[in-house]
Amino acid sequence: MIETVRRTLVARNLLSGILAVLLALLAGALLILALGRDPIAAYGALFSASLGSTNGLAETAIRTVPLALCGIGIALAFRAGVFNVGAEGQLFIGGISAAYVGTLIDGQPQLLALSLMAVAAAVGGALWSGIAAVLKLRFRSDELITTIMLNYIGIFFVGYLLHGPLHDPGSALAQTVRLGAEARLPVLVPGTRLHFGIVIAVAAAFIAQLYLWRTVAGFRLRATGQNPRAAENAGINVRRVIVVGFLTCGALAGLAGFTEVAGVQRRMIENLSPGYGYTAIIVALLGQTNPIGVLFAAALFAALQVGSTTMESAVGVPSSLTMIIQALVVLFLLAQNVMPRFWRRRTGAAA
Repeated sequence: MIETVRRTLVARNLLSGILAVLLALLAGALLILALGRDPIAAYGALFSASLGSTNGLAETAIRTVPLALCGIGIALAFRAGVFNVGAEGQLFIGGISAAYVGTLIDGQPQLLALSLMAVAAAVGGALWSGIAAVLKLRFRSDELITTIMLNYIGIFFVGYLLHGPLHDPGSALAQTVRLGAEARLPVLVPGTRLHFGIVIAVAAAFIAQLYLWRTVAGFRLRATGQNPRAAENAGINVRRVIVVGFLTCGALAGLAGFTEVAGVQRRMIENLSPGYGYTAIIVALLGQTNPIGVLFAAALFAALQVGSTTMESAVGVPSSLTMIIQALVVLFLLAQNVMPRFWRRRTGAAA
């Protein structure tokens, strides 16, 4: 019975996400028409650039990795009733932690080097997220505010390190020294930049899915997010679950920073992320806080980002349209929850 209900809810959430995307694309097509351009040609150029070639698919997969890892972390936090929106700062802390360890283990075996870097990144991101957990549980601070503020503190702190103690003396840019070959993620497809991080992201999605729906700890997480008081009355340690929500989100966001450092940039740079941690909030919502759904939502948003530049150059549609489409997805998702309640109130009042 419980399994049937779960499958029904998952199917309903999947249809809800697909409908939101379709409506957002339709609204985007109307905007393209208003600009005097052909929406079919624009969307054709967009998806052809991101999905129509080996290199396009590789670039889409590369962007999927940080979006998926951050999105899964945010989704698990949301499931625990924790509104952790600090993945951007946690990604930067994870990235600088991985880069620092990578510069210290020169000459070590690749598996050992990458493992240590990944652990350092996950621990760094989790500790940074843990600051907000302490502020929430000890001082009852709103995590929505503290995690946003910690984003800026983390990013500027990393900037200080890159301009100062960890700056590459041979470069005028704010960045660390280049990582050795043993500290770089292997390339999966020769001739592209696609790295092993995509395997990490897919594995994280499936592990998180099993954790959420097939373990006692996952049940406690979901129960706490749905009704903390009822969960506490049932014997669940709500404070511990909240801490787990914070730390898990931070660890996955830190891993996203590791994949960017070891797989793409091969060093820590000041502008490591173009806003992956913020976009991942929308990705988590579109995926209905379901890890597998988040993975597919991340791939969709990555395709939009990769193809936006080609759409602008080929058809003349501003690349900023993809940002509008992303925002419309959220609005349509919210509308699907709000409009039925509004309609019931109207019909109830009329009756």
